[in-house]
Amino acid sequence: MSIALSKPIPSHSAQPLTKPRVALLITGVHLVASLIIGAGSAAAQTVNNEWEMLLQSPLRLDKDLAQDPTRKPLDLLRFTKVRPGWRVMDVYSGGGYTAQLMALAVGPNGKVYAQTDKPSKSLEERLSLRPQSNIELLQRPMDDLVPPNSDKLDLITLIYSYHDIAYMPIDRLKMDKSIYDALKYGGLFVIIDHSAEEGSGLRDIRTLHRIDRKLVIQDFLSVGFKLEQEGDFLQNQLDPRDQASGKMNPPADGFVLRFKK
Repeated sequence: MSIALSKPIPSHSAQPLTKPRVALLITGVHLVASLIIGAGSAAAQTVNNEWEMLLQSPLRLDKDLAQDPTRKPLDLLRFTKVRPGWRVMDVYSGGGYTAQLMALAVGPNGKVYAQTDKPSKSLEERLSLRPQSNIELLQRPMDDLVPPNSDKLDLITLIYSYHDIAYMPIDRLKMDKSIYDALKYGGLFVIIDHSAEEGSGLRDIRTLHRIDRKLVIQDFLSVGFKLEQEGDFLQNQLDPRDQASGKMNPPADGFVLRFKK
């Protein structure tokens, strides 16, 4: 049996927005956006404050503090996105400036591997003078950086050394691939080096201790990385790039690249 309805059922579909309702909606969206941005800014400021305190750690050596104005450690920490608890490797760690900085940033629940291909007196002295339980000295060949079956890393850094590695008697692309393979998916690789003239390739790696930025990008793209961001905090646009990088004052132009797996 069908029953006829004497009155139509009221529609509950959306009503046209009047100007006051539109204004209220826009205001609400702006308020939410402002709260989100404000929360993000506050969180970023908190992290910056923590990193600024970290740079004053008594574990850092006097020579680290002397290098800070030219090496820009706070900018480096921001650029790497390093976080507490991360697993990090610093490739060709040299004297350990970056490795110790990263160890402070990852905290006691994180781990930093300071990799070197042969004994490093300056690195061993640093770890002896200011030991950190979350730094491990890792002596491995440059084209076989990570022990088999190692846990994947969150971040790898290679600071001012790729030009040196490029004239070693190794397959540098094999090393680059080992960096890629050592990272977890989404992991980051940050490389910094002294800029050579564009298009110069490997020409100046031994004489001027510089390397062509475009060649470096090409190397790491070829093993699977995606270039995520370039930093400008070590740029010196007045650098003619025709002098040895170590003899420059102000410092030689530096390129800063962050790749993602």
